[in-house]
Amino acid sequence: MSFLASWPKVLLIGDYHTPQRKSDVPSCFKELLNTDKIGVVLCTGNVGSQSVAEQLRMIAGEDCHIVCGDADHDFNFPETCVTSVGEFKVGVVHGHQVVPWGDNNSLVKFAGRLGVDILVTGHTHRSSITELGGKFIINPGSVTGACNALAEFDVTPSFMLMAVQEKSVVLYTYELKEGQTEPEVKMNELKR
Repeated sequence: MSFLASWPKVLLIGDYHTPQRKSDVPSCFKELLNTDKIGVVLCTGNVGSQSVAEQLRMIAGEDCHIVCGDADHDFNFPETCVTSVGEFKVGVVHGHQVVPWGDNNSLVKFAGRLGVDILVTGHTHRSSITELGGKFIINPGSVTGACNALAEFDVTPSFMLMAVQEKSVVLYTYELKEGQTEPEVKMNELKR
């Protein structure tokens, strides 16, 4: 049994911008996300349409948490969310509220204000994992590869799966590089 297969899964996803900036999620991602193995969804917002929000809710039901992105004008999502996953307190924010955008020091301060161990954020559309000041800052990127607010069009589609057990977090980052039909998968283990 693989490391990931034995733990409850948390889907970290966001910045769809469908249909406004991208028509859909890459088909290879759709196949991966069509599973009953995901127990929690943490979405950084900018879903783009009601159908995307409904698809996310179908994955995890009551454990689907979507925050408001800067383009989510037609939705009533909260600005932030704080939930527990295993022994970790996890916060979710889109990220446009934290300036400068994508700045890890500012995000660590924001995580401190929320009182969380892990802050999941978006807005830059670039996947990243950073440990700073005793906090983990995680950005799953844009699942569709939509351009970001800075009009950067070279965005790699990505999302993450997180498995938590006691004091460990294992993150699997799925990225679909240009010209590829299958995603690259990177694993990172984070420990308290």
